[in-house]
Amino acid sequence: MRSISKQAVADLPIRRYEGKVSLVETPQDVEDARTDIAQERVVGLDTETRPAFRKGESHLPCLVQVATASAVYLFPLRRAAVFPAIVELLARPDLVKAGVGLAHDLRQLELVFPFTAANVVDLGVVARRSGLDQTGVRNLAGMFLGFRIPKGNRTSNWAAPRLTPAQITYAATDAWACRELSLRFEREGLLRSKPKA
Repeated sequence: MRSISKQAVADLPIRRYEGKVSLVETPQDVEDARTDIAQERVVGLDTETRPAFRKGESHLPCLVQVATASAVYLFPLRRAAVFPAIVELLARPDLVKAGVGLAHDLRQLELVFPFTAANVVDLGVVARRSGLDQTGVRNLAGMFLGFRIPKGNRTSNWAAPRLTPAQITYAATDAWACRELSLRFEREGLLRSKPKA
């Protein structure tokens, strides 16, 4: 299947991430996230940025989401204490960081703190190189995973001091879907030559 229609996506069952979500805010949260991520071979990676509604307005990323096999970790970027853990995971050459649109996400993230990224795989680029016409996470989830990711909170305020339960679920779902897509792409042989972000 090279593409999926809007109607076909709309007809799919909605799926949201229903596993453990950890908002990484305390030193213990950081340590727990590091311990779990250290055991992984592939994680889903995504960021959220406060939307801009005026021409010329832009904002820096507010949140980094990392999905492992057992949890999704949400790193609020208003807490500089989480930066070293993110820098560490981005630099690990033995850990695949899989997501969609990661080149843009990482460029924006570099404006928040410096890092070197290794083994980053942009699934949208993989999809394009594999001859697919649609490369967004929602269309890819529809085509490869057979479910629809709701768009609901995409334009909400990700810079809010407290994220709502709906925002947390939305953010976790995107990172989880990226990890699931990466594993599916791997099973289907689409990652043989991994396009870097």
